[in-house]
Amino acid sequence: MNDQSRLDLYIKLVEDALERYIPNTPVAQGRLIDAMHYSLFAGGKRIRPVLLLEFCRIAGGEIERALPFACSLEMIHTYSLIHDDLPAMDDDTQRRGRPCNHKVFGEATAILAGDALLTAAFETMLDADNLEGIDPTAALSAAHTIAWASGAYGMAGGQQLDLDFEGVPQDFHTASLVHSMKTGALFCAAAEAGCLLGGADKSLINYAISYANYLGLVFQIQDDILNVTGDQELLGKSVGTDVLNEKLTFVKVLGLSRCKELVEELTQTSLMYLEPFSDTGFLIWLTERLAHRKQ
Repeated sequence: MNDQSRLDLYIKLVEDALERYIPNTPVAQGRLIDAMHYSLFAGGKRIRPVLLLEFCRIAGGEIERALPFACSLEMIHTYSLIHDDLPAMDDDTQRRGRPCNHKVFGEATAILAGDALLTAAFETMLDADNLEGIDPTAALSAAHTIAWASGAYGMAGGQQLDLDFEGVPQDFHTASLVHSMKTGALFCAAAEAGCLLGGADKSLINYAISYANYLGLVFQIQDDILNVTGDQELLGKSVGTDVLNEKLTFVKVLGLSRCKELVEELTQTSLMYLEPFSDTGFLIWLTERLAHRKQ
C-alpha cells in the first residue's frame, strides 16, 4: 500500500465510523444533529485521527480497535473549530470553503453543536460496544490522555491564552506556549493514545509525544504563514484575519522569512523522534506533506 492509499484508507475508516457514531436519524432535536454533521463532514483533513491510527499500527495494535478514539479526537477538534469561529472568539465567517456553523444555524445552535460534539467524543470512547477487544487499562489511559489534552491545560487553555494575548507584544517562547496547547496538545494526544492502544512501552510513547509536539509547531507555523500568503479560495477560509484580529502568531513574532526557515528546521527535528520506531515511511511522508501544504 502506498502512502496516499494508506491516508485515503484511514480517512474512509474514520468517516464511515463517524457516520455510525453520530447517525443523522430523524429526531425532534434534528436541527442540532444537522449542525453537528454540517461541521463534522465539511471536508477536514482528519490529521489527528490519522496520527492516532498510524501510531497504533506501528506500535503493533489493530487500527479498527482504535477507531472510537480516533473519531473522538475528530469530534473534539471539530467542536473547537465551531466555537473558535463564533463572534465572541475569532468572529470568522467562513470555514473549509463554506459559511461557518453559526452563520448557517445561528450562534445558539452552533454553541450547542460544539457542546454536543465534545460530549459525543466521551460517549464514543466509553461505550462498552466500542471497547470490545481493547485492554481496559489502555482504553482508560487513552481516554484520559485525550480528555487532558482537550481541557484547561491543553486546547481550551491555549484558546484562552490566544484571546488574552490579542494585541499584546510577545516573543517566540510565548507563541510556542500558546500554540503547543491550542494546536499541539491534540497532536500529542493522538500520538500518545495511539501508542497506548497499540501496546507501546513508555520509552516509545515519549518519543511519539516529542515527534507530535514538533509536528504541531510545524503545522501551526505553516498555518500562520498561509494566513498571510495563502490563497483564500484554496484555503477555504479568510486570509489576513490574524493581522486584523491582532493575533499572536509566529509570523508576527519572527517574520515571514524566519518562519519558513523554522518550518524546515522543526520538520527535521520532528522526524528524528521517529527513529526508534520501525515502518515509519508513511509518517515521514505525512510530516513532509503537512509542512509544505498550501491549504
